[in-house]
Amino acid sequence: MTDDTPQTPDAEVVELAGRLFDAARAGDAAMLAAYLDAGAPADLSNERGDSLLMLAAYHGHTAAVQTLLQHGAEADRANDRGQTPLAGAVFKGYDEVVAALLDGGADPAAGTPSALDTARMFGKDALVARFEGR
Repeated sequence: MTDDTPQTPDAEVVELAGRLFDAARAGDAAMLAAYLDAGAPADLSNERGDSLLMLAAYHGHTAAVQTLLQHGAEADRANDRGQTPLAGAVFKGYDEVVAALLDGGADPAAGTPSALDTARMFGKDALVARFEGR
């Protein structure tokens, strides 16, 4: 017999997750590395499906993006709306983050809209050419 009762998250775990999400938004690569080295999941996601990598990319933090990728974060992990970190970085115009994500294996065709579609929508011809040339 299994218990299907929803479990209440442990307050300390929720607090830790909040600190990690804040570190990703703020670009605190050292703090992220310390927690990831201690066993925190690199693909931790919030209630909207935004991963640590998505938050770091969307806020333009190249070093945090690189740290997360080096610790095994999935480069193409989409949030609940189908958006990927690469598409977010394209939308925000963070060229260094785009480069870091591509170096980390991000696929410009992944997600909805994809990074390629986003670049097309916003007339970022250099990125369109770069993505199509991959």
